[in-house]
Amino acid sequence: MSEPASISSGIAARYATAVFELAKETKSVAKIEADLDAIESALSDSADFNALISSPIYSRDEQAAAIAAIAKKMGLTPTMTNVLGLMAAKRRLFVLPQLATALRSAIAEDKGEVTAEVTSAKALTKAQSDKLAKLLAGRTGKTVKIKAAVDESLIGGLVVKVGSKMIDTSIASRLNSLQNAMKEVG
Repeated sequence: MSEPASISSGIAARYATAVFELAKETKSVAKIEADLDAIESALSDSADFNALISSPIYSRDEQAAAIAAIAKKMGLTPTMTNVLGLMAAKRRLFVLPQLATALRSAIAEDKGEVTAEVTSAKALTKAQSDKLAKLLAGRTGKTVKIKAAVDESLIGGLVVKVGSKMIDTSIASRLNSLQNAMKEVG
């Protein structure tokens, strides 16, 4: 991992731990999870929001005022609003995406959940997704949430990532393996 990325993830992990512990103390983990949904939605949908958190052209005061207004408009909890304000004051808003990931991970671990990133050639049906979640739950011993994505270049099959483990049953990877085997032979 590059040094700036590890510094960012370290900063994000400290903020995430603080937010999670505050949420546990105040029994507001579900509310913080709703805040995360709103923040992640804003991060994925708004280029202006991403510019605000990452651009150095905004002063601390401008970032703090904007974040306070955005948090109020989103209806974020006081805990999350205060943390975002502190991050703006310390010029740490650039780690917000990593904070969301780390906080989501801490909440999932506390609930005994794990997220499986599943990539398929075509969208999974509800029945397929449920069956896969049940199968993975049996393997991991935890409740599994499926985060599905579609990549038509896979041709068929699935690529499943659970934590640090990856299972690739896609036709594309099998064709690549076959191609490599044929190169070795001739």
